[in-house]
Amino acid sequence: MANHKSSEKRIRQTKVRRLTNRYASRTTRGQVRKLRAITSKEEAQKMYPEVCSMLDKLAKKKVIHQNKANNLKSKLAAHVNSLS
Repeated sequence: MANHKSSEKRIRQTKVRRLTNRYASRTTRGQVRKLRAITSKEEAQKMYPEVCSMLDKLAKKKVIHQNKANNLKSKLAAHVNSLS
């Protein structure tokens, strides 16, 4: 167990951040799956900017790597454009 006040505080902070990051990550992954399942182009075009924004926020907070966010956005854009 931690012996210093600062390390005890660090443990508390890490726990809160981990839960926050996990919630944001799982929510975003669910939205990505939902967007991939959509077959209507109009709905997908409405949802695409929201999902991109979520991915950018995760990358900004370093929950996921910036390149991963860019790759996901690119694949989602290709999916939206392929819909008819």
